[in-house]
Amino acid sequence: MDWQVLTRELSLYLESQVRVGLFGSGVGLSLVLGFGVAYACYYLSSIAKKPQLVASNDRFCRFLEEYCPVVTETYYPTIWCWEGRVQTLLRPFITSRPQVQYRNELIKTADGGQISLDWFDNNDSLYYPDARTRPTVLLLPGLTGTSKESYILHMIHQSETLGYRCVVFNNRGIAGEDLLTPRTYCAANTEDLEAVIHHVHSLHPSAPFMAAGVSMGGHRQMLGKLFDMDLVMKARTVREFDKQFTSVMFGYRTIDDYYEDASPCRKLKSVGIPVLCLNSVDDVFSPGHAIPVETAKQNANVALVLTSCGGHIGFLEGIWPRKCTYMDRVFKQFVQAVFEHGNKIFSM
Repeated sequence: MDWQVLTRELSLYLESQVRVGLFGSGVGLSLVLGFGVAYACYYLSSIAKKPQLVASNDRFCRFLEEYCPVVTETYYPTIWCWEGRVQTLLRPFITSRPQVQYRNELIKTADGGQISLDWFDNNDSLYYPDARTRPTVLLLPGLTGTSKESYILHMIHQSETLGYRCVVFNNRGIAGEDLLTPRTYCAANTEDLEAVIHHVHSLHPSAPFMAAGVSMGGHRQMLGKLFDMDLVMKARTVREFDKQFTSVMFGYRTIDDYYEDASPCRKLKSVGIPVLCLNSVDDVFSPGHAIPVETAKQNANVALVLTSCGGHIGFLEGIWPRKCTYMDRVFKQFVQAVFEHGNKIFSM
């Protein structure tokens, strides 16, 4: 996009919308035009930027540049709400909620609990009419998130257009399901996820399979037997909640022990399959200084896409960001790249 053309178009638009008689003279129009031009120049020079692509493996980089080009394109966040906290707060209210018809499945866990899976089978898929070989995307919502979240619905919509099947992993005790055991979500525990992966793969062993997670995954009657829920509910920060609840539930000696075990810094070195991570450096929960860039560079299977703006699961773009976000476009291109050209990741 040519910023000079955009600036000129913005000036012409403002001139057609603002009356010359503002404040009784043309001074008001000049101020508005001057502010508009200055804001456009600031936006195009400081806000709209290409993301930083971090990857130690040149072949992985070339694969992304060819089959997932959105990671190299300039990201233009919504011009009137580009700041991280604003994007984070507005996304749930602004973005649309595509209609998705789910098929629910409850699976039992070894400790007597249950996990709710919401399937979008995409039986009308034109590209993959055979359900046995239809690519499957496992979607992992964020903390307290479910299959009803707008970002999950958009990811399913993107997958539908490509002909893929989706299954959403709802963490225990949410999505309207009863919590059968005093155990919920822990960022360092992957037993439930492993059970879901094995279950899905056993149902469709011939289908290509990958997962996409967003951010990080609470009922009180069961938990009250083991925890002082009144004290827990008085927590005013995430750290206070984890100290009184999550770290205690999973047997950590201190909150710092839990956070150290849950930190991705300790996990990135052992990643054995290609992983693409999208994060904004102005993310209010995962800010730029906390992103393990140097650790990621030590693993050829890991690539980071770091945008300057976007907030936490925001990535709004366009004048009125109701539909597709930058995150949606990254998801769609990368999923398609893996399913259709995955054999080329380390052979380019």
